[in-house]
Amino acid sequence: MADLQAPRGMSDLLPEDEAAWRFVRDTTERVAGLFGYSLIATPIVEDVRVFARTSGDESDIVSKEMYVFQDRGGGELALRPEGTASVCRAYLEHGMASRPQPVRLYYFGPMFRYDRPQAGRYRQLWQLGAECIGDPSPAADAEVIELQHAIFRELGLDDLVLRINSIGTAETRRNYVERLQEHFHPHLDTLSRDSQRRFETNPLRILDSKEDAAHLAVLEAPSILDHLSAEDAEHFATVRSLLDTAGVAYEVAPRIVRGLDYYARTVWEFEPPSEDGEAGGQSTVGAGGRYDGLIELLGGPPTPGTGFATGIERTLLNMRERGVEAPVAAAVDVATIPLGEQGPAAALRLAQALRAAGLAVRAGAPGRSLRAQLRGANASGARYAAIVGDDEAARGVVQLKPLTADGDQFEVAVGDAAAAVRGE
Repeated sequence: MADLQAPRGMSDLLPEDEAAWRFVRDTTERVAGLFGYSLIATPIVEDVRVFARTSGDESDIVSKEMYVFQDRGGGELALRPEGTASVCRAYLEHGMASRPQPVRLYYFGPMFRYDRPQAGRYRQLWQLGAECIGDPSPAADAEVIELQHAIFRELGLDDLVLRINSIGTAETRRNYVERLQEHFHPHLDTLSRDSQRRFETNPLRILDSKEDAAHLAVLEAPSILDHLSAEDAEHFATVRSLLDTAGVAYEVAPRIVRGLDYYARTVWEFEPPSEDGEAGGQSTVGAGGRYDGLIELLGGPPTPGTGFATGIERTLLNMRERGVEAPVAAAVDVATIPLGEQGPAAALRLAQALRAAGLAVRAGAPGRSLRAQLRGANASGARYAAIVGDDEAARGVVQLKPLTADGDQFEVAVGDAAAAVRGE
């Protein structure tokens, strides 16, 4: 085994994984297009301030997980840990506020977080996501949730449990945080070290602590839904009504707060069901929320937004667990088998003509025996082997040998080979 390996928590995408990845990517593109969303691609490296300003100093992304480095010019850069802040930076930089609002965008790409590797979660992780920027209405939240739900449904993950909550506006949360601190203060010594730190910096984050999820103080914490303003409550009620109308089932989960500071009002998570039919806890496949203050943190004007992100690896893991098989990419139509001295050049010209006719061709390796090349052609899954030796090259013909169906080898003129492969 070679000494050099992929970095811990990062993996290679191998040819045998292609069909599943292509299925997820193509499904995302198709469904996003049906909802009127356009592709955006941002650099995997950003100015570190894009994330430090938006995610919050106490977020795990900034305090623990971000890959940060200096470039040769002395600038401080970060490998992109999440997609929303980058998309919003691009929205500002390219003046998208002047376009008809809202601007609907989707993305598909790698993110980087220095986290403990585990099943479906890696240090280089792939995400698909969507952002609806410029619409403050509950309808935008419901649309984005429906889009994410539709992608999961088309991927065969229609049993995922949608859990939604409202965390209100910044003012709502300030009042709620005071109530939370009163509640948690008598239990502070029994909470984890992270929760004790968050008690001073961001008590809301105690509610989504993995270490303290089963702590009685967390389970009995006051619900933020009881502290929403009238406007917040109306917004959340409308989101729920629209989801009901769209036929998207959900559960209300008051302890969902999400891990980033820029969220406001509606937040949600999609989780696999557990054996009892409820959501599975620490296995979120995709999540999202409204972020009306994010673009302001980047130096832009007040701009509403809402969006989601879905982990590709976790999605694929859940597909495998359910036995969902991705459609296999089209097989090779023809494998050429060049023989002799003139065969390789004639086989090359044949391959070019077949590809120009829209057929997939796997080129054979000159110098190998007929038997060895036929083994390779069979292994490739090709429907036909196209045998071209010196005699065939001289006469302008090709021997076509069926590989995936019964039939005898037959000879056709080179110009008729594409039609013969198609069965015309």
